[in-house]
Amino acid sequence: MRHNFKVCLLNFEKMRSLIISADLVTIFSGCAVVAEKTNFLNDDDVRRQSARALGLQPDEVKLVSRTTEGSNTYAVLQAKNGKKYACTLNGGNLLTAGGVNPPQCKAQ
Repeated sequence: MRHNFKVCLLNFEKMRSLIISADLVTIFSGCAVVAEKTNFLNDDDVRRQSARALGLQPDEVKLVSRTTEGSNTYAVLQAKNGKKYACTLNGGNLLTAGGVNPPQCKAQ
């Protein structure tokens, strides 16, 4: 009888771990959706902040494209000299209270 109880307890622990894992996945997926749907960054913000990270003036770059996934905004910018840069901006949404980390940019 005691052996059956231990087996039952072990099965319960495994199920509990599985349920907690599923709950965490659901919660974090929900956070990503909230971050993406509440992004406050407009094209001008993306261009201005990315230009600053590149050491350029905002009027020296144009925004070619941008996408937002979760709390990250991915942008491609082109400088007046023709060089293209890929930049990632993290933040600018409800979950970060509008705060944005300095953009990470690299030449394409």
